Amino acid sequence: MSILQALMSGVGGGTIQVVDLTAPLSSGTPILQLPPPFANTIPFGLEEISRYDDRGPAWYWNNIHTGEHTGTHFDAPIHWVTGRDGDDVSQVPVQRLLAPAVVIDVADRVAKDPDFLLEVDDIRAWEAEHGPLPDGGWLLVRTGWDARSGDQEAFLNANETGPHTPGLSAEAAKWLAEESPVIGIGVETVGTDAGAAHSFDPPFPCHSYLLGADKYGLTQLRNLDRLPPTGAVVIAPPLPIVGGSGSPVRVLALVEK
Repeated sequence: MSILQALMSGVGGGTIQVVDLTAPLSSGTPILQLPPPFANTIPFGLEEISRYDDRGPAWYWNNIHTGEHTGTHFDAPIHWVTGRDGDDVSQVPVQRLLAPAVVIDVADRVAKDPDFLLEVDDIRAWEAEHGPLPDGGWLLVRTGWDARSGDQEAFLNANETGPHTPGLSAEAAKWLAEESPVIGIGVETVGTDAGAAHSFDPPFPCHSYLLGADKYGLTQLRNLDRLPPTGAVVIAPPLPIVGGSGSPVRVLALVEK
């Protein structure tokens, strides 16, 4: 049996489980809200073209209206000024869209502090227990935030001081970008940065450091609790939008039972 035959046999036979890490995309999908004077993306929307009627008697289809960074989505390097000379989403090498993944679970700490920040020491402690981060793989951070995804207000968790959502410290983002072997990070929140990251040095360090280092981001993931700390493989192919800074993406994980 070839390697690919063995893979499909495992999927069909149930020894390899396919886990959907993608949040459903609808008009209710939470979206980032930037304060004035910054521009904001539009919510996802469907515009019906025809539905088995005189506009098209045998078919149903829609136009879609959305931003590149809506729902579960992929951040390409050119999304941020530090990566402005890097790849757009259509130029990301396809070999990098299929990669090993590890999961750091900090949901218990986030439950006590929504502003929790993952530090380099936390990653080092995880490595001491589970081994090194995967070369050319993803670091996925489970915070439990996906439980809030059906409620825009709870998901953004903002008050008069701004949004309060977990993320990475500036030091951790810099370390992952410059010293770790991963190709990117995946999170359950609206963006790869913490809610308070506008006040960090530099502001929005995950975007600044990682995209500037030709690495990527995956956001608004779910079901990370169904993945093991190591051993999963993630498939994350965005739409190949020419000139695009990102794209909604269907993220799947392969897990051996």
